Amino acid sequence: MDIIQKITKIIEPTLTDMGFCLVRILYQGAETNNTLQIMVERSDYSAMHSDDCEKISRALSAILDVEDIIANRYTLEVTSPGIDRPLVKLADYERFAGREAKIETLVAVENRKRFKGKILKVEENQVVIDFEGQELKIDFEIISKAKLVLTDELLAQMLKGNK
Repeated sequence: MDIIQKITKIIEPTLTDMGFCLVRILYQGAETNNTLQIMVERSDYSAMHSDDCEKISRALSAILDVEDIIANRYTLEVTSPGIDRPLVKLADYERFAGREAKIETLVAVENRKRFKGKILKVEENQVVIDFEGQELKIDFEIISKAKLVLTDELLAQMLKGNK
């Protein structure tokens, strides 16, 4: 089990109890300057506030200190996903069907590794996007990085409170 999996196992129950769900964990840096970024959102997908991040940070910091699974010093950052959020789980693609996304793959698909298009749907374990007017299927396992594209439509929907 790698460090991200260990951290996930330790913090997810607390996040769930607090009414939040884990979006992503990033652990990066050098031996003396590490950062642990924990990205969370509300379980009901309502807006996050800075005091939410502070409350989560205090709770998770205590848990991580007790468990002591990170050997080196690190800075803990608790963040919300933001409007142009990363797409991490297959459920994210289902949730944001109809929205535009940027997707990067580990291996070439149709001789490319970078795509920008509207998420159409999820079929089994594939993300289907409208890429340059064509339906393109991308296996979820080969997606290395993806995020929503900040568009006027997305911004307007988020400001109205639509998820």
